[in-house]
Amino acid sequence: DIEGIPRLIDLGQCNDSIVAIDFAVALADIFGVGVNDLPLTLVLSWMEQKAVAILWSLLSLGIKGIYLGPILPAWVNDDILKVLQDNYDLRLIGEPKEDIARMLG
Repeated sequence: DIEGIPRLIDLGQCNDSIVAIDFAVALADIFGVGVNDLPLTLVLSWMEQKAVAILWSLLSLGIKGIYLGPILPAWVNDDILKVLQDNYDLRLIGEPKEDIARMLG
């Protein structure tokens, strides 16, 4: 806990990402920092095609450090992955225990 707030909050399915962003923007405003400066982690589980639009929307808002997986979409080749990792700190989902340890760092 962080002053009564749990370290893990599930904000819904991937199409609820806008709620997570609204929440993050409000927190950033309250604390006077950027969204990417908050100790938050977004995990976009690749389940269906709408996740593509959600990922691009999050990236267009400047959100960095998003976890994606467990399987990359077919359109992500090595070059695209490198650009996303270098410019947006996109992270791949791996072993659950290792991922959670890294997220809770």
